[in-house]
Amino acid sequence: MFDVIKQDLAVLEDEMLAAVESPVALITEIGTHLVKSGGKRIRPALYFLAVRCGSFRQERAMPLAVAIEMIHMASLVHDDVIDSADTRRGTPTANAKWGNQLSILSGDYLFAKAFSLVAGNHYDERVTTRLADLVCGLSSGEIIQNKEIYKASRDVEEYYERIAKKTADFLEICCELGGIVGEVDAPVIDALRVYGASIGMAFQITDDLLDLTADAATIGKPAGNDILQGIVTLPVIRALNTSPDSAELERIVTNRSMTAAELARALDIVKASDGLEFAQAKVDEYLAKARAVLPASLPADVREAYIMAADFIGGRKF
Repeated sequence: MFDVIKQDLAVLEDEMLAAVESPVALITEIGTHLVKSGGKRIRPALYFLAVRCGSFRQERAMPLAVAIEMIHMASLVHDDVIDSADTRRGTPTANAKWGNQLSILSGDYLFAKAFSLVAGNHYDERVTTRLADLVCGLSSGEIIQNKEIYKASRDVEEYYERIAKKTADFLEICCELGGIVGEVDAPVIDALRVYGASIGMAFQITDDLLDLTADAATIGKPAGNDILQGIVTLPVIRALNTSPDSAELERIVTNRSMTAAELARALDIVKASDGLEFAQAKVDEYLAKARAVLPASLPADVREAYIMAADFIGGRKF
């Protein structure tokens, strides 16, 4: 999918391992575990593609790519503590191995290290500003989500705001920062921002769909985990608004002590409604917008990679 940046992504792995090395052996151990736990690297990939729309120099682009992925890793470490998650991508989480306190501190360290990389490489001040905006947005999204757990919100717009802050804004900013580093023309950067925001919305809605439809072996967490955690996603909101069993569904998703049988019943209610189809239609809508906004002037291999990324999100099963 990302042949044009395959070598960039390979170098990124080595640079990330180097970035988490510390005189404190435990920091190195935790950081190495997090890097080697894998991930799609979709954020630095979108960033690299955007840089390649203009003037690309790997040594100039790489530190910011590392910083972007470290911010993502830090946010996941904090998420796993909030969610009391034991595994991610089938691998033990930091909090499962080292406990909540060390995990929170490790996430903090990764955030600080990311900004240290940016400061030490003297990027345009817009880069630092947008990364700060990003971290504020990530935190805001988590606060909004945690404020609403076990409340059975039927507010679709609140859901869109939450996932924009948690996911879509991040992908938008990755595309924007790549354009800045590559010195790409402003209209192209604007188009890439729309692309990033659109596939970000599609990515998160797809993630929410997979939480309801995939098995634990595929997605690395139990099916229905969001409902179990009191998090109401788009298919569930749709079912709450339209299902004849909405009252029963509301009772289940607001129950902090729901049983396995109740969770299974909630999944059945959502699947019997048109919630999954409604959410998938929104995914398709966002992906169509992403493909349509890509300028014809982009380098052909970069444009093809962006289209393939949208296709991957539309068809992903993990």
